[in-house]
Amino acid sequence: MSAIIGEKAPNFGVSEWVQGAPTNFDQEKDHIVLLEVFQVNCPGCFMNAIPEAIEIYNKYKDEGVRVIGLATAFEDFDKNTLGNLKMLAETGEVIGETQGALAMNGQLQEGNKLPYKIPFPLGMDNLTKTTGEISQEKIMEFIHPQIPEFDSQPEDYRNQMIQKVKNYMKSKEYSAETFEKFSLQGTPSMILVDRKGILRDVSFGQAGHVEGLIQKLLKED
Repeated sequence: MSAIIGEKAPNFGVSEWVQGAPTNFDQEKDHIVLLEVFQVNCPGCFMNAIPEAIEIYNKYKDEGVRVIGLATAFEDFDKNTLGNLKMLAETGEVIGETQGALAMNGQLQEGNKLPYKIPFPLGMDNLTKTTGEISQEKIMEFIHPQIPEFDSQPEDYRNQMIQKVKNYMKSKEYSAETFEKFSLQGTPSMILVDRKGILRDVSFGQAGHVEGLIQKLLKED
């Protein structure tokens, strides 16, 4: 089941919780839920998105807003691992490109550690080893949320896109459940669900509008 804005949010996939109590959208009734989807090896996630999610957590945690962090992997499968997520949660140590970018900007403590603790629950997306034939149906499920008007495009364009997606899928070692279910375009991404469990927003990259949306949702009955 793919997620559709304005409809009930399907549960996100999680293979293991490394911090905080296990939960999911259907267990957070009467809460507004902000799911911060990131990769451990993602400089932008740690320079912008996670600090923003922490700020929202601190500001709205007593007003019925839940913030949850979910690490996923759609690339760099050797770095975006459960082991590196556990290390991050337990020690604050970051790796790879994240470490390089934060160090260059003077944002790390000794031992390549974050100067702050992530205060909300952290889990790992459900990753499945990809095997078998890539069906046309699977390709279309990937394309349609990204390009809603795809079917009305010229045939050459459609064929090129289908081949590109097929090549991309072949190159992936793992399939990430949440990443695909919510048709995410990359990391960082924010998924926002209201108190009734309805999916209200899915944002990729700089999500400076999310706090405004949360304030609006808090005023709803």
